[in-house]
Amino acid sequence: MKKLFLLALSLAFVLPMRAQSLPDSTDIFFRHLELKEVMVTGAMGDMKMKETPMPIVVLPAKELKQLPSTNLIDAIAKQPGMSQITSGGGISKPVIRGLGYNRIVVVNDGIRQEGQQWGDEHGVEIDANEVGTIEILKGPASLMYGSDAMGGVLVFKGTPTPPEGSIKGSANAEYQTNNGLFGGSFNLAGNQNGFTWDARYSEKHAHAYHNRYDGYVPNSQFGERAFSLKAGLMRNWGFSNLKFSYYNLIPSIVEGERDTVTGNLVSEGDLLSYQHGLPYQKVYHYKAVSESFINLSSGYLKIIAGYQQNRRQEFEESADEYGLYMQLHTLNYDVRYVSEERAGWKFSTGMNGMGQKSLNLGEEYLIPDYDLFDAGVYATASKTLNRWNLSGGLRFDYRYLDAKGLMEDDEVRFEDFTRNFYGVTGSLGATCEVAEGLDLKINLARGFRAPNISELASNGEHEGSLRYEIGNHHFKPEYSLQADLGFDYTTRYFELYGSAFANRISNYIYLHRIDSIVDPELMTFVYAHGDAMLMGFEAGADIHPFHALHIGSSFSYVNAQLLNQPEDMKWLPMTPAPRLSVDLKYELTHDGKVFDNAYVAARMDWCLKQDHYYAAYDTETPTPSYLLFGLSAGTDILVKGKKVAELTMIVDNLTDVCYQDHLSRLKYADWNVVTGRQGVFNMGRNVVFRLTVPIG
Repeated sequence: MKKLFLLALSLAFVLPMRAQSLPDSTDIFFRHLELKEVMVTGAMGDMKMKETPMPIVVLPAKELKQLPSTNLIDAIAKQPGMSQITSGGGISKPVIRGLGYNRIVVVNDGIRQEGQQWGDEHGVEIDANEVGTIEILKGPASLMYGSDAMGGVLVFKGTPTPPEGSIKGSANAEYQTNNGLFGGSFNLAGNQNGFTWDARYSEKHAHAYHNRYDGYVPNSQFGERAFSLKAGLMRNWGFSNLKFSYYNLIPSIVEGERDTVTGNLVSEGDLLSYQHGLPYQKVYHYKAVSESFINLSSGYLKIIAGYQQNRRQEFEESADEYGLYMQLHTLNYDVRYVSEERAGWKFSTGMNGMGQKSLNLGEEYLIPDYDLFDAGVYATASKTLNRWNLSGGLRFDYRYLDAKGLMEDDEVRFEDFTRNFYGVTGSLGATCEVAEGLDLKINLARGFRAPNISELASNGEHEGSLRYEIGNHHFKPEYSLQADLGFDYTTRYFELYGSAFANRISNYIYLHRIDSIVDPELMTFVYAHGDAMLMGFEAGADIHPFHALHIGSSFSYVNAQLLNQPEDMKWLPMTPAPRLSVDLKYELTHDGKVFDNAYVAARMDWCLKQDHYYAAYDTETPTPSYLLFGLSAGTDILVKGKKVAELTMIVDNLTDVCYQDHLSRLKYADWNVVTGRQGVFNMGRNVVFRLTVPIG
C-alpha cells in the first residue's frame, strides 16, 4: 500500500521538479523567463540557457543554503540526475547520470580542478562558502573541456563582484546535531575605482556521525579549513584578476572493523572527539589562477592560466609518520575567443589543456610517478533562425603520459611505459520554441576520455576504499556517443520538463573484484574494460497554484549495462538507484517588517531498490529501497527595514531511517555477526542550523 500511495502521489504531481523550482519569487512564470536569459558555460561556451541544447541545471547560492549537507557535493547530490559516491561524512564524489570519477570535469575559478579524483576517498577540494552559482551540465562536454568530460561538467562560479564604490561581505555560522559539525566563514569584498578585491576564511569540524544500527561510527570525523584572496582591475577594455586559494581537509578513514563477538564497531578513542583517529588523511590543495577578459571590436578574448598543487598524505600506524604521500602539480591554460552575434551567427574558438607531474614521496605506493601533457583545440558555431537555435562544433585532443618504473625488493612494482592518446569529438544540437512557453531540445555528442593513471598502472592497497587495486597499461581510450532529447513547458501556474538520453560507450573501464592474491583478508580489485550502454531520463513538474505555494516532484532513472556479458556481469558497477523526490514549499511572508522571505518546506526522497548490480565475485550486492523525509524553514530578519541576518533550520532524515546508499563505499565493510548486516550505514536524523549576517 505504501508503494502504491507514493506512486499515486508522484503521478499527481506529474513527476519531477528541477533545482530552480524553489524560488523566493512570487511568480514562477516570470522567474523562468528570467532564468532563460541567464548566460551559462554549457557545451558551446557562453550561451543563453534557452539556446543550449544540452540539459543544464543552475543552482544559486541561496538554494544551496536551504539544502542539508556536510560537504559541497552532498549539497547538490539530490538534484535530478545527480548522485554521489561517499566514504563517510566528509568525502563525496559527484556522479552524473551514472558516470563519475574521471568521467566528470569539475571547473572552479575557470579551470578544471585536479586533485587525484580517480580515488574513491578523494573528494572535491573546494570551499562551499565561496561558491555563488553552480551549473550542472549533463552529458558529454568534451567539446569545451576535452578528455574526462564524458559524463558531464560541474561549473562552480564565485560570488559576484560588489558594485562600484561599495564594500560588502558576510559572516556565516553553522551547527549540525548528528555529528556535532560546527563551522563558520567570514568574507569581505570591495570595488573602489575599478580595483576589486575579495578575501574569505572558512573552517569546519565534525566528530563521528551516528545512526541507530551502528551507534557512533568510529573514525568518521573530519576537519576542513580554507582561505582565498582575489584582487583585480576593471576597465573599459575588460578586466583582469589574480586569485590565490588554500584548502585543507583532514578526514579520518572509516574501516568498519567489528568485534567478532558483540558485532560492535571497533573504537580506540573518544567517539565525540573532533581530533582525527587512525588511519586518517591530510589533504592540501593550493591554487593560483590568473584570468583576463579583453573586449574586442568583434567579440572578446578570455585568457586563463593556473597552477595547482595537491598534497595527499595517509597516516596508518602513526599520527606522526605518513605511509602514503602523493604530490600532484598541475599547470592549466585556457585561451578562448568568442565573436559577437552577427546576422544570427556566433562563433568561438580556443585551446586548453594542462601539464602534470605526480610524485610519490612516501614509503607506500598506489600509482607510479608520472608526467602528463594534455592539449586540445576546438571551434564552435551557432545560428539563430526564427524559433530555432542551431549549434555545433569539433575538437581535437592529444594526451601524452609518461609513467616511471619502480623496483621494490628486487621486484618490479611499476613498469616504465609511455602512452599517447588522440581523440576527435564533436557536438550538434538544436533548440526550438515550438509554442509559447514550450521549448524542445535535441543534441548528439561524441565524448572522449583517456584512461587515468590508476586504471593504467595502480598496484597497491587503497586504504580508504578497503581494497587492493591492479591496473592495466594496455587500455584504449573510451569513446561515447550520446543522444539527448528534452522538453520544457512553462505557464504562469506550472512547469513541466523531461530529458531522456542514450549513451553508448566503447572500451568502458571499470573495477571488479577477484579472489585475493595479496592478502586473504584484503579484497582485490582489477580494472577491466568492455562496451557499455547507459539509458535513462529525468522528468519533473513544479506546480504553482497561487503565489505562496510550490509543489514539485522529480524522478531520475539510469539503466547501465555492460554489453555481451553473462547475467552476473551484465550491470555496470556503481549505478545509482532510481529516485523519486517530492517537495512542498509555502512562502509565509514577503516585504515583512521584521521577518521577510520567510518559508516552510517539506521534502520526501524515495530511493527504489537497486537490483541491477555487478554480482560477479561479490563485487556488489543489491540495495533495498528506503524512504527519507525532511523539513526546513527560513527567514530574513530585518531591523528598521534593513536585513541584518538570514536564518535557516533543516531537519534531514526526520524519521531516523537506517539505510545504505547504493554508492556508499562503507556498504562493503565487515559483517555484523550478531545482526547479520554488512557494512556501515548512513547518517541518521540530523538537524542543521545556519546563520548568515551580511556586512556592508
